[in-house]
Amino acid sequence: MTQQPFELPHFYMPYPARLNPHVDEARAHSTAWAREMGMLEGSGIWEQSDLDAHDYGLLCAYTHPDCDGPALSLVTDWYVWVFFFDDHFLEIFKRTQDRAGGKAYLDRLPLFMPMDLSAEVPEPQNPVEAGLADLWARTVPAMSADWRRRFSVATEHLLNESLWELSNINEGRIANPVEYVEMRRKVGGAPWSAGLVEYANAEVPGAVAGSRPLRVLMETFSDAVHLRNDLFSYQREVEDEGELSNGVLVLETFFGCTTQEAADTVNDILTSRLHQFEHTALTEVPALALEQGLTPQDLAAVAAYTKGLQDWQSGGHEWHMRSSRYMNERARSTSPWQGLTGPGTAAADVGALLAAAGAERLRAYTHVPFQKVGPSLLPDFHMPFQVELSPHLDDSRHRLKGWAHRMGILQEGVWDEDKLRAYDLALCSAGLDPDATAEALDLSAQWLAWGTYGDDYYPLVFGHRRDLAAARLTTTRLSDCMPVDGEEAPVPANAMERGLIDLWARTTAEMTSEQRRTLKTTVDVMTDSWVWELSNQLQNRIPDPVDYLEMRRATFGADLTMSLCRMGHGPAVPPEVYRSGSVRSLENAAVDYACLLNDVFSYQKEIEYEGEIHNAILVVQNFFGCDYPSALGVVHDLMTQRMQQFQHVAAHELPLVYDDFDLSDEARGVMRGYVVDLQHWMAGILNWHREVDRYKSHWLARRAHGFLPDRPPALPVS
Repeated sequence: MTQQPFELPHFYMPYPARLNPHVDEARAHSTAWAREMGMLEGSGIWEQSDLDAHDYGLLCAYTHPDCDGPALSLVTDWYVWVFFFDDHFLEIFKRTQDRAGGKAYLDRLPLFMPMDLSAEVPEPQNPVEAGLADLWARTVPAMSADWRRRFSVATEHLLNESLWELSNINEGRIANPVEYVEMRRKVGGAPWSAGLVEYANAEVPGAVAGSRPLRVLMETFSDAVHLRNDLFSYQREVEDEGELSNGVLVLETFFGCTTQEAADTVNDILTSRLHQFEHTALTEVPALALEQGLTPQDLAAVAAYTKGLQDWQSGGHEWHMRSSRYMNERARSTSPWQGLTGPGTAAADVGALLAAAGAERLRAYTHVPFQKVGPSLLPDFHMPFQVELSPHLDDSRHRLKGWAHRMGILQEGVWDEDKLRAYDLALCSAGLDPDATAEALDLSAQWLAWGTYGDDYYPLVFGHRRDLAAARLTTTRLSDCMPVDGEEAPVPANAMERGLIDLWARTTAEMTSEQRRTLKTTVDVMTDSWVWELSNQLQNRIPDPVDYLEMRRATFGADLTMSLCRMGHGPAVPPEVYRSGSVRSLENAAVDYACLLNDVFSYQKEIEYEGEIHNAILVVQNFFGCDYPSALGVVHDLMTQRMQQFQHVAAHELPLVYDDFDLSDEARGVMRGYVVDLQHWMAGILNWHREVDRYKSHWLARRAHGFLPDRPPALPVS
């Protein structure tokens, strides 16, 4: 017997696994269906013995314990299809490293998922196409158009991102941890599984389906499912199939540690994601329900969906413990609730499980603020691009000061002229866009000043007063300051509103309604994220690492910055190119580099002087229980790998995107220019951090103590 590469860890799993009584019905139905679709004898992929050994009927009976027999059979057919697809794509395209053939194969599959069921679909050419056509026709009549759209997108991501895995195998490249988590959600299919939870349990209301709390429930569910699968499948995927897309291998490579240490760390991240799931379900979802005025029926649907995701976690684990597809020998118990029988329940240790989980959860809430840490430690940053500065910089500085005075930004007790000078936002804009006209540079600098002022204002004013309600009201009013279809903006009540109204009018004067709506969404995402930070601050809760990194992009205003960066590109580049996985990967790598860079420079400012908890170095310290220099080393390594990923995507993935979308020479030139814009963006941000006083110890000692507004924020009287 082959030796296991590591001992499976003690998993955190507080929910009992339950078995659907219709399991035998689902097994029989899915076997007959797989044979009818051509997936068994003669397929070259599976025989009857393979399907029996994998036992997808048992998987679905554990992950969907409460649905009726026909629903369980349909869900099981979907899982038979998706696992067959995975093995089919592996044999036909991954093992042969045939990217062109794989792309042609994947391009046909969306044709079998029409939004309009009356639309004709092509004649299936293989079992994957036949299965998808049959399943789509049987499933979608029971669901809303909104669900169809969401499930179709999740299915396409699941299919198309297999090309990303194939490309990485071709290049022998192992992803960095942030890249891996993002892509694994798409490749691994758990968002797709969440859609089937809606089918089996309850469809979530469309009004909140895209909200942060529902998105986080789905993402934490996805990450936990995928990381658990990575632990059980490491031996099969990495040692047998030569797969590079496995979380244990990713961390083993990133940290340069043993396989056992990497596996234990993957399990720690898995546990943290489950804690985040529970935190969101118990705090953010109820708040969302109140804000949106959900009906009792809507609340029941959200509750049923949430419970369905919990059932999937526990049931999926139980199946991994039993399936011959995975490494599960000597696995330790996770479920102390069902007695002492069965593969997933032997030798239950309730005390150890609760003590370990409680210690990890408690640590996130026990940080002591305002600890003296000394000047921020600055490593040797990896920056392959040269900074260039706009010749309009000096004039832009002068005009920015005048604008800030006119908007009232320097009269509310948060900023004054000394702070504006120390922050020198015009210098940042001059590096971000060195080729900008004087007018464009002024607009960029003023947007940066407005966003930085708001980012300072929320914790200083609302955090100091612990006034989350006023922060939410302010955020709502800021959204109203950005009319999309010609409606009147409100009369400004404070500097933030006055500044936003001014910037909005000048920025969107020549935009279409759709362009204004897109830009407004990016600002809303940023201001909403400030409320998220404030909520964590009031709870003294250090965020989960994955949630932090993803929300950091929002607090940094990344979507707003990228939207403004694209404004002059014109129609040559289709919007779907910007939505492609490779372009989003390029942008996220650039943004993460900048966000982490900011956290490195601002560590003393935030930890020692502001009592802040939203800093990547502190998040790493809390998660690993390590000291400041060690955490800085991890963050610096991650920054370096994100920069290297940016370079990799630009050099190797974007040319494939250009070919895939058959872009014109003009469009290719625009995209090459966009890459250069992002290079300027990163180099300019590093230069700005190095030059300004905002993060320097001597300036912080002079200006950071006891500087609080002497009056509450101005808000309208209702």
